[in-house]
Amino acid sequence: MTKAIVTPLTQALAEGKLTREELKSFMQRSDAPSLRRLAVWVLILTITTTLVALAWDSWLIWPAMFVQGIVLVHHFSIQHECVHYTVFRTRWLNDLVGQICGLIIILPHRFFRYEHCDHHTHTQINGEDPELIPMPKSLGEYLYYISAIPYWRGKFTEIFRHASGRLSEVELRFIPKVEHAAVYRDARWMLGIYGLIFIAMAVTGWWGLVWYWIIPLFLGEPVMRFVRMTEHVGRPTVPQMSENTRTNLVSAPWAFLCWNMNYHAEHHYVASVPYHALPRLHEKLKDHIHVEPDGYFGAHREIIRQLFKKTEAVGK
Repeated sequence: MTKAIVTPLTQALAEGKLTREELKSFMQRSDAPSLRRLAVWVLILTITTTLVALAWDSWLIWPAMFVQGIVLVHHFSIQHECVHYTVFRTRWLNDLVGQICGLIIILPHRFFRYEHCDHHTHTQINGEDPELIPMPKSLGEYLYYISAIPYWRGKFTEIFRHASGRLSEVELRFIPKVEHAAVYRDARWMLGIYGLIFIAMAVTGWWGLVWYWIIPLFLGEPVMRFVRMTEHVGRPTVPQMSENTRTNLVSAPWAFLCWNMNYHAEHHYVASVPYHALPRLHEKLKDHIHVEPDGYFGAHREIIRQLFKKTEAVGK
């Protein structure tokens, strides 16, 4: 007889810490919270863009572009929520905002939706999870990943491969055959838009977007790599979500930027719960999941501790 799998969600329900009515209320979606949040988001982008403009003729433009980049790369957080259709109740708004975010960070929305679905299906399983970030084998490998060099190399290879009408063996596994042509078309449209932007800058002689968008994007991506590592890296490569996913308790500014995705274990348990309800869901599940109280830096201390422990074991 097959033994029933006990999860933090079923435990919380069984213990009365979470009722089905509460869970149902957490899943309620609404346009209003996200429209308000996006208004604040645009205000923050306006401020960081102004900082770049004010620092234009000084060395301060580099830290200003770095701050701008941190905000820009966190459009991934918005796109991620749109992939789950939890940002808005109105479905087409999720698709529209997700497409815009994908254009900003060079990540085709349709492709990411299929890839991310497979990530949720096979979380932290070697050879199955297409988004799995391997545990670094050395400090050099750890720093190389955070540099975002392998990320950009993979992304540019990916988008040009799709534009040429090819999918990798892994991609063929999670992208339905009926969507292959659409994935190719999305990549071509995206590259076409970038090409038109470049031509427009060349014709007008105004290269401002290089300083307001492209350079900041590359400066900020290591921060996103630093954040993404904290979700699963260093956790066991096993199917149990109570073991393979980490929730990080972070400050309000970081939680705002990542759209509460620091509550990552809760998100994996109930992916249909919108970002704004995740803090409430956390209160119900926190005793049954792996929580890092020291946030992103605490998670990286644990990753580095494991890294050196493995290095010492190999050296013996």
